[in-house]
Amino acid sequence: MKTVMAQGTFDIIHPGHLHYLKKSAELGEKLTVVIARDSRVKERKDLVFTEEERRELVDSLEMVDKAVLGNKGDIYSTVEKINPDTITLGYDQKHDEEEVKKMAENATNHEVEVKRISGFQNYSSSNIKK
Repeated sequence: MKTVMAQGTFDIIHPGHLHYLKKSAELGEKLTVVIARDSRVKERKDLVFTEEERRELVDSLEMVDKAVLGNKGDIYSTVEKINPDTITLGYDQKHDEEEVKKMAENATNHEVEVKRISGFQNYSSSNIKK
């Protein structure tokens, strides 16, 4: 079973998030979504929902098989635990694909595909809040 891992904050779910998760789910048989911990996004004082509320919202989406909270310390241990075949990145996530690939392969001891999902219009939780 091919496992896909997506990640994000997902504070206010909008059509851009749905596009990202739908396209991610299409890349495998199981989609696990990692929700950013409050402590890792503490610079975002404008969060509307807690990490557990955000996890519950994402977990309720039809295309998501499981939503989990990320690790509070070592983000790479989450990759090791999920053991994905593919990791997807959103169009606006500032991660370098090659660095993510190298980290994931070190954590899982197997080849991991990294795919950037193109944007869907220009939705942004921050802009919606404004």
